[in-house]
Amino acid sequence: MPLRRTRTKPAALEVPLLPLRGMLVFPRMMMHLEVGREKSVLAVTDAMGRDRQILLATQKRADVEQPEPEDIHDIGTLAEIKQLVKLPDGNLRVLVEGVSRARILDFVRTEPSHRVRVEQITSSQEHNAEVEALARTVTSLFEQYVKQSRRLGPDALSGLQGLSEPGAIADQIISLLSLKVEEKQALLDAADVHQRLALLAHTLQREIEIVELERKISHQVRKQMEKSQREYYLREQLKAIHKELGDGTEDRATEAAEMRERIKQAKLPPAAEEKANREVERLEKMPPMAAEAVVVRTYLDLLLALPWSKATDDNLDLDHAKVILDEDHYGLDKVKDRILEFLAIRHLSSDLRGPILCLVGPPGVGKTSLGKSVARSLGRKFVRISLGGVRDEAEIRGHRRTYVGALPGRIVQGMRQAGSSNPVFLMDEIDKLGVDFRGDPASALLEVLDPEQNKTFSDHYLEVPFDLSAVLFITTANGLHTIPQALLDRMEVIHLPGYTEEEKLQIARRHLLPKVIREHGLVPAQLEVSDNAIRHIIRLYTREAGVRQLERQLAAICRKTAREVVSGKQKRIRVSVTNLRTHLGAARYHSTEAEKRDEIGVAQGLGVTDYGGEIMAIEVTVLKGKGSVMLTGKLGEVMRESAQAALSYVRSRSDRFGVEPDFHEKYDLHVHVPEGALPKDGPSAGITMATAVVSALAQLQVRHDVAMTGEITLRGKVLGIGGLKEKVLAAHRAGIKTVIVPRENEKDLEDIPPEIRRELRLVLVEHMDEVLEVALAGGMPDEAPPPMTDPAEAEQAAASPHM
Repeated sequence: MPLRRTRTKPAALEVPLLPLRGMLVFPRMMMHLEVGREKSVLAVTDAMGRDRQILLATQKRADVEQPEPEDIHDIGTLAEIKQLVKLPDGNLRVLVEGVSRARILDFVRTEPSHRVRVEQITSSQEHNAEVEALARTVTSLFEQYVKQSRRLGPDALSGLQGLSEPGAIADQIISLLSLKVEEKQALLDAADVHQRLALLAHTLQREIEIVELERKISHQVRKQMEKSQREYYLREQLKAIHKELGDGTEDRATEAAEMRERIKQAKLPPAAEEKANREVERLEKMPPMAAEAVVVRTYLDLLLALPWSKATDDNLDLDHAKVILDEDHYGLDKVKDRILEFLAIRHLSSDLRGPILCLVGPPGVGKTSLGKSVARSLGRKFVRISLGGVRDEAEIRGHRRTYVGALPGRIVQGMRQAGSSNPVFLMDEIDKLGVDFRGDPASALLEVLDPEQNKTFSDHYLEVPFDLSAVLFITTANGLHTIPQALLDRMEVIHLPGYTEEEKLQIARRHLLPKVIREHGLVPAQLEVSDNAIRHIIRLYTREAGVRQLERQLAAICRKTAREVVSGKQKRIRVSVTNLRTHLGAARYHSTEAEKRDEIGVAQGLGVTDYGGEIMAIEVTVLKGKGSVMLTGKLGEVMRESAQAALSYVRSRSDRFGVEPDFHEKYDLHVHVPEGALPKDGPSAGITMATAVVSALAQLQVRHDVAMTGEITLRGKVLGIGGLKEKVLAAHRAGIKTVIVPRENEKDLEDIPPEIRRELRLVLVEHMDEVLEVALAGGMPDEAPPPMTDPAEAEQAAASPHM
């Protein structure tokens, strides 16, 4: 981006620039600033290493994280750093004192921190009688503002006593006022003292008017309150008169009779009916306008609106349910089978309690929409509540009626919304619940999500048990590690892995593309997207386990199509691989591919991210040294320990691989996992690291078409891992022909699509020797090759053609 340039002057200074967000510093003003952005920290450090001078200029928009020259105001304050303290969190607390106004002439640099050339702005205004009069007017207005406003104390005036220069008086007053950033910047830009004082006088006059208006409104409110109290007293007197005359009792008797009739029709349980009748008796004895009477009426309305005995009939036709589930969602066989099992048992036994299902999977795989499909297939009402960010236990159990503005919890509110006692109740984002001083919502859910207890669920507002046993609860989560174990134990967890490429293609073809075409006002005849184009979108324009980004990319194509159709340029658009770039621009991601040839010291592992499986090459190089091991690539603690375990295994078998027994004293090993900006962790890269280390030390090539995953022990045993399906799919996408898998994961092979298993060779192993037999280009050597003597010679030998 080009830097902003203006004219330069001989008297210009070159100083670091500290951009400020939402605040300004004026000359002769001292302020503490907390500096945390990387460029800002470097600018402060640069200033401390020179003459402690720094320019403080405000950003035009506070939400810009990395401001460019055009995002910063030209006029700022040249300041001196008085004190610098480094905080425990890495930020800096800086005490600065404004020296003078300064204008940015040009930007000397923008990386690694901003440095600018500035000129100090000095006022040429003579202190004539008009300026002195303006200064006195401003001071008088400020005194009036302090007396009328409660925002500033009387000590605010003490700071003006030692000032005689009009410009300094103006700057001191501006720093004390609570003005918008734009208004303060306008006052900072006013270098001319006369202009600054005039602008400040106008601002103070406006603030005084606002304060007077606030006082007027406050007086009116207080007067209205006194009027309300007077009316209440008169009404109470009127009630007493009516009571003496025998008036007013008929209305209350009529209301009580209507309530009792509604209670009979509601068919409440005995406990709830008794509670309702007691509340009606209380209501009869209260004056109609009493505040407590309103609370009782609201409570009775809720009690009678709840579906105590209302329920919808389940559609137990398994074929109908299967058609609806398949119509709404492609794949997700485990969840669909579980719903059909529930329907089958419900067909045989009507006493079956509603199960508690927890759908766990990455974002965008269809967890929430699946709940709607379940309700549609069962013919039940559907209620959804979001638990993300809920921190108050009362959100679940409700508030007690002793509190003003008390409400029932979300569970009871959801049942009232459903209007039936057996809805499908979806609790979204249950893993995002919070905890603070108001209680633990997760603990409050223990009763709700326990089939043995929710028959008598108690809400603090309701005060009578409510039966939730017929409700089909479905919860969703992105992960299980934040869900308390006691709550997790009450739910049946169903994992929803990310979609395969073929599944995403089918979802886009069957559901997403027709949906976005309809939403954008198009018809199917106006837009055609080829299967290969959709595959390219999946591979190069999205990186996710679900299909949300895929839907957004298809929507972008629809927007382009709508524009072409409306402008009359084309009547029908066909999107293929060749013209995909014109619709979506350059590809956002690259497709990870396997190595092109066999190499020494490079083994291909498999990992799982939030976006699905990935293939990653682990590189090992040998250097002369003293036995140190360098691990790079932003590796986690578990992955570092796996590397140490792999190295220990190689040392224990050094004679078998033809490696010098004391290689760990003569050579350094550097283990690197590319894409170092991404954090990586987990034990499943153990056998990959061991293979790469053996290859580098023994100068044996690793097959480029082999990928592997598995944890290694010090004895060379290969242990099981997780996420096998996602890893195998990643290997298939990258063109791998053979995948080495721990034998403990043999039970997980059935989750892999049959078409993938037919195209890949899956090798089950139990020991590291079996891994090396498959992974090394020549297999395990029959005899130990001669030991390596020099890393440079080894690299030269590895590069020779006969290797």
